[in-house]
Amino acid sequence: MTSTDLDFSTVTELSGARASSEQLSMIHTRYKLAYDHCSGKDVLDAACGPGRGLGFLAQSARSVVGGDCTPDLVAQAKAHYGDRIEVVQMDAQAMPWQNPRFDVVILFEALYYLPNVASFLEGCRRVLRPGGTLLLSSPNPEWPEFNPSPYSRRYYSASELRKLLEEAGFSAEIKAAFHVRKDNLVQKAIARVRKVAVSLNLIPKTMNGKAALKRMLFNQSPRSTRQISFRCVNQALKRARI
Repeated sequence: MTSTDLDFSTVTELSGARASSEQLSMIHTRYKLAYDHCSGKDVLDAACGPGRGLGFLAQSARSVVGGDCTPDLVAQAKAHYGDRIEVVQMDAQAMPWQNPRFDVVILFEALYYLPNVASFLEGCRRVLRPGGTLLLSSPNPEWPEFNPSPYSRRYYSASELRKLLEEAGFSAEIKAAFHVRKDNLVQKAIARVRKVAVSLNLIPKTMNGKAALKRMLFNQSPRSTRQISFRCVNQALKRARI
């Protein structure tokens, strides 16, 4: 089975879905880091999902292409952007370009789904121009409250990820981490409950199931937007540790 055989829409944060403020802040912070790096460059978002970050990146980059392996997610991105941004259905392990085309390849929250990470990294070296950059974001499996996705293959710690990239010929840098807030008794209590739920395998496996859980824990949780905005990003940066 390849990554294209799975329907990742069930584990993808879709527009209109309920999400915790912390969850949305992570999404917006990742794309702000990418936005700053992509100014004037040709960019591929290789697992763009429904494309919520594409329009934001396009305000900085020279050109943006979105790619995803799930047809429904690609259709959502195409419906939103139309002719403004190119969106293609593709497997990140077999990118459909044979020559250097991009200055930046982005893969946010998807490396752990790939059956063949080596093929993805080889493809990045093929499609990136000299001096190009691969931007990755991935959870830290060493976090005590870490909960793996049901479709995941392998998660890498920061040190493992650095070694993986260097062995593939990249010069690796760890640029940022998101601060886990436990400033008050409520946050500490939720963290304890989440840790127990993870250990007992009680966390729902789909985004719909997680949304129901969030409604119980975070009654006023906001909804995800179709496209990231500067207002959302500025709010996120107040919560992030860069």
